[in-house]
Amino acid sequence: MLRILFANRSLPQHIAQIHHAPEVYRPATCPYCGLAGLWQHGCYERKADRSGAAADVTFNPVSICRFICQGCWHTCSRLPLCIAPRRWYDWAIQQRVLQWLLAELSQCQVSERARLDRRTVRRWWEWLESCTETFSFHLRSRFPELGRAGDDWKAFWRTCFSQMPLSDAMAWIDRVLTVP
Repeated sequence: MLRILFANRSLPQHIAQIHHAPEVYRPATCPYCGLAGLWQHGCYERKADRSGAAADVTFNPVSICRFICQGCWHTCSRLPLCIAPRRWYDWAIQQRVLQWLLAELSQCQVSERARLDRRTVRRWWEWLESCTETFSFHLRSRFPELGRAGDDWKAFWRTCFSQMPLSDAMAWIDRVLTVP
């Protein structure tokens, strides 16, 4: 099952989709047993808007549809492109931080510029480096032009970000493995 959909690049688009046509998020089959016909089983809420806007302008809380299987009773949900699974910050913020690091800014400089804790910046940087071999294999098999980026992991990500946003890259990777 695809956890990340290639739909709704922004929170306002996602919120409108949930209100008008939430069935877009319904999986065709249960990811656990393969039975078709999942039921919508309510929603859970995420604090996905970390833009730093005033409390009266924020989109929080953001609803995420939950679905339940009639056969095995497992529940599942799917996320729009704008929300990163199991992370506080969206893909756009993470990409901006990673691009600054790829441009050879120090982690302290990036931390101050992004107004994020230095440990968060370091964790994202280490995550990208540690997952590059696996991620680049799957992305290069889908996008041959990324194969010209060379063996340097930093050059690969610079090329990748020039071709597509991090959210798209993670959605493509999510098709073949679970994005950590």
